[in-house]
Amino acid sequence: MVGALLLVMMLSPAGAAAGCLLIHRQRIAEGLNLVASVIVFVTAMAVTILSAKGPYLFWDNYIIVDMPGAWVTLCTAIVYLLASIYSVGYMRLLEGEGEKLWSFYALFSSFALTILLSAVMNNAGLYWIVIELTTLVSTFLVGFERAAESVEAAWKYIIIVSAGISLALLGTVLFYWSGSFVLGPVYDMTWSALQQSASRMNPALVILAYLLVLIGYGTKVGLAPMHTWLPDAHSESPAPVSAMLSGALLNAAMLGIVRYLAVADSAGVGSFARTVLVALGVLSLVIGALFIVRQDGIKRLMAYSSVEHMGVIALGVGFGGLFGVAGALYHMLNHSLNKSLMFFGAGNVMRSFGTKEIAEIRDVWRFYPVQGSLWLAGAAAITGAPPFGLFLSELIILRGGLEARYAWAVAAMLILLIVIFVGFLNHFREMYFPPAGPSGTCRVALSAWCIAPMWLALAPLLLFGLWWPSAMWQHFSAIAHTLASGAP
Repeated sequence: MVGALLLVMMLSPAGAAAGCLLIHRQRIAEGLNLVASVIVFVTAMAVTILSAKGPYLFWDNYIIVDMPGAWVTLCTAIVYLLASIYSVGYMRLLEGEGEKLWSFYALFSSFALTILLSAVMNNAGLYWIVIELTTLVSTFLVGFERAAESVEAAWKYIIIVSAGISLALLGTVLFYWSGSFVLGPVYDMTWSALQQSASRMNPALVILAYLLVLIGYGTKVGLAPMHTWLPDAHSESPAPVSAMLSGALLNAAMLGIVRYLAVADSAGVGSFARTVLVALGVLSLVIGALFIVRQDGIKRLMAYSSVEHMGVIALGVGFGGLFGVAGALYHMLNHSLNKSLMFFGAGNVMRSFGTKEIAEIRDVWRFYPVQGSLWLAGAAAITGAPPFGLFLSELIILRGGLEARYAWAVAAMLILLIVIFVGFLNHFREMYFPPAGPSGTCRVALSAWCIAPMWLALAPLLLFGLWWPSAMWQHFSAIAHTLASGAP
């Protein structure tokens, strides 16, 4: 059953991409991608539920369906579905792009496929290959609009991220070498093999290898100070691509860090490894806070918010324990929903007002009372304000930090979250309640395709802030136990 569901999940975006390449028609491409995203969402839900009875291994142990990976596939499927709905309305607003929209949807479904594949790779080397594939595919999406700024962002993205991924490759090689002293010169480099042999590896070699993969995949995650590609790539991409980059791709790269951290724990160097990850999480919050407060571009504002929230997730993972892991996983889901909502809203106002500058976006509420209300609610949610899901997940992570005795990190997180709350919402005050002066000018009308996914993202955000499903808590508890026990 799980194998069949997984096959359908992967074949759906692959089939959509092939169909778009064969049939160069915009409406058919939209439909193929949308149908694929629905199938992926349904199958991901089923796989996530069934993963609790796993892990399941396929294709000579190269593919694994376990609870951490299944959770990432679910978050990816949610963003893919929301972004596919939004793409129908948003991409039609791009002037002069209609003739090549089939290529956009071919790339978009391929991008979703590579992210989904990364979450089920049971071989550390194959995981690296698939993560690199996500970079190659998404580079063309970042520069899709072919404006000078987009092309520059695409080049910056592929150069910086590829440099980071090269370090991750070196770390992977060192991990393999470490394992060869225990398992022999040739062995299957599965996650479980690394964890089970880690206690007999050289601790110094494990630390060096871990630092390399942390820097490498941390670059992909957007952790500071390796985050420099992220603001440009997210701000210059089409809005649906920005949502996928922030709400799906970053989680897939974080999964690699989680898996290698489990190896470091098994090797007896977990305390050092976690402290380094916590330090990078705090630094990401510092960078996010500084640039959010002084930001003048609307999508760059969202991009630095992604740096902040990846820092929060890194803190939860670094704190460890039941509350740290549960809070981080819950934050992944809430951030995926919330950041999709925020990028959709940003894309709408950019097309409506014809600008990316915050100072030139005025009277949003007057022109778009419904969409404006959704976007403002999302802005409150993304800062961690109650009663939305991110407030609850951040609260749980803070508790995890206190239990893990990282009081300094908890204090820094609290202070920086307050700074971000004030700075982020101050920008929205300027756009919604501008001082006396010339009014903004609305240029386009927004279709239901652009508004519906905002509703679909906000509703669960509110629900998850008011109610934590017991089944979800049990799922997180099982993942925390799995990561702590050294099981695959």
